[in-house]
Amino acid sequence: MSDITLNLTPNLYDYFQKISLREPEVLRKLREQTHKMSMSQMQISPEQGQFMRLLIELMQAKKTLDIGTFTGYSALSVALGLPPQGKTICCDINGEWTKIAKKHWEMAEVADRIELHLAPALETLQKLLDEGQAGTFDFSFIDADKLNYENYYEFSLKLVRKGGLIAVDNVLWDGKVADPSIDDANTVAIRNLNQKLLKDERVSISMLSIGDGLTLALKR
Repeated sequence: MSDITLNLTPNLYDYFQKISLREPEVLRKLREQTHKMSMSQMQISPEQGQFMRLLIELMQAKKTLDIGTFTGYSALSVALGLPPQGKTICCDINGEWTKIAKKHWEMAEVADRIELHLAPALETLQKLLDEGQAGTFDFSFIDADKLNYENYYEFSLKLVRKGGLIAVDNVLWDGKVADPSIDDANTVAIRNLNQKLLKDERVSISMLSIGDGLTLALKR
């Protein structure tokens, strides 16, 4: 028993993955291809992808947002948990990264569940609101540029239904948020959103130490 979160040593983390990770082959291939890229640290951990898929299945979600798609691991994890008629709308601006994503979505035979918008995410989110899609999403995953994190959160609150879930990635930011001597723009943006989420009565929250930190916000 412990009254604090257990620190995962490399040996324990290895056991943790071996004993709990059920990563489909297509996700493993995508993760390994992304790992070879210079920006590979932007990809979520496999256990986080598995956790997000579990959330989707628990919620019986049918319509989700993926804000910041990169090579598509989070979107694919979510899409695999959706029913055949489900849909995840992805927001990204990088055609090269998302080309890798689309290849693996097709390999997994879920490309018909994923709708990619190659445009600034704020434009895509505003378009969804303009089309009357407020309150129609079950789940939103935020993992894009940190300076707009608060904007993505506010858009997500409008687009997600009551009882829907918003997941905010990188909230621990490699520990930088806890170091007051670090004040670069990205760290400050995440730190500010963390403070906002703590006090925001529009949601119920839980911050998890999975991956680089993940906050779940349930819309009340």
